Amino acid sequence: MRYIWAILGLISVAIGLVGIILPLVPTVPLMILAAFFFARSSERLHNWLISHPTFGPSIQDWQDHGAISAKGKRIATLSIAVVFAISLIMGLRPMILIIQAITLGAVLTFIWTRPNS
Repeated sequence: MRYIWAILGLISVAIGLVGIILPLVPTVPLMILAAFFFARSSERLHNWLISHPTFGPSIQDWQDHGAISAKGKRIATLSIAVVFAISLIMGLRPMILIIQAITLGAVLTFIWTRPNS
């Protein structure tokens, strides 16, 4: 089972790294997921991710306090606004826009109700 957790963690890290380049792929949530998987599979990989200078602080904030940084909240809000604006510009059907607005609104509500790190 440890191998499965490790593979899932490595996949999460790989997809998270893609998110650095692609703006619609969430990087930090995937790194948090990878930390979850590594905690169940490899102490070495878990410690590497937790002590990583870029991803470590965000993961620690989430694990310790369920917190998201104010900068992260602003970036997430801007990304969500851009995605919804693109959908409007593309002229998607109203039902799709309504579903998207409800979903993105729920995501924003979740993000902004978390404490600041």
